Amino acid sequence: MDRWNGGGRRSWRRLSPGALLLVLALLGGAALLERLELLPSGTVERLLGQEPKRPAYHVPAVPPDAARVDVAEVQGWLARIRVVAEKQKGYHREDWPHWAEVPGSCRDVRAAALIRDSLEPVQLSSDGCRVIRGRWRDSYTGQEFRDPHELDIDHRVPLDEAHDSGGHAWSRERRTAYANDLTDRRTLVTVAAAVNRAKGAKGPDDWLPPDRTQLCRYVADWVAVKLRWDLAVDARERASIDQVLDGCRRAAR
Repeated sequence: MDRWNGGGRRSWRRLSPGALLLVLALLGGAALLERLELLPSGTVERLLGQEPKRPAYHVPAVPPDAARVDVAEVQGWLARIRVVAEKQKGYHREDWPHWAEVPGSCRDVRAAALIRDSLEPVQLSSDGCRVIRGRWRDSYTGQEFRDPHELDIDHRVPLDEAHDSGGHAWSRERRTAYANDLTDRRTLVTVAAAVNRAKGAKGPDDWLPPDRTQLCRYVADWVAVKLRWDLAVDARERASIDQVLDGCRRAAR
C-alpha cells in the first residue's frame, strides 16, 4: 500500500514542523544524490513507499534490411499473453538449475547448444564431453567466433525475467525444464559473452540487440518463448514490443 497517499497525508499533518523539515531535507538530499549518481535511481520513490518510475526506453528504428518475421502472427501470439505487473522479488539463481547433463551423454546443455548452433562440425575434447572449437555467429551482433570460451548460452527470456513474469509460482522441476530447454531453439541461443553480460536480465523494454537487422527476429522469439511457457508481460514491455513490431511492418513494405 502507498503509505504516503490518502491516509498518508494525515501522517504528514501529525508531524511537528521541525520533524517535517527534517523529512523534506532528507528527501531532497536523496534526490540530489540520485542526480549525482551517488544513490541508485528510484531511491526517493522507495523511501516514499512507491514503485520506482523507470525512464522511457527509446526503441530504435527498424532498418529496411531487417530479418523478416510474420508480424500478424507474432501479434496474434502477443494477444494471447497476459499483461500484468511483474513480481520483482524473491529471485535466486540457484532455484533455476541449469546446464544439466543431457541424458545418455557426458555433455551438458551448454555443450549441446554449442554443437547445435555451430555453423560447421565442432571439435570436441578427447573424451567427447566438451566443445573446444567451432564457428558461431552471434545473432545479437552479427560477429563470428571460433572459441567457445568467448560465448555464452543466453536464455532469450532471462531466468530473472521468467521468475518475475510468472515463474516464481513454478515447481523446481518446471524451472529446471525451462532453464535447460533444448526442445525449442528460441529459448536458448549462443551469443557473445560480452553482449550477454550487457543484456543481463533486461527485456525488450530496456535492451535490444546492437545488430538492428535482428530486432524483429529477437522480439518475435521473445514473444514465442513467453507464450510457450505461459509467462506474462508488463505494460511497459508490451508497449516496446508493439513499437518494434510496428517498425517491422513498415520496414517490410
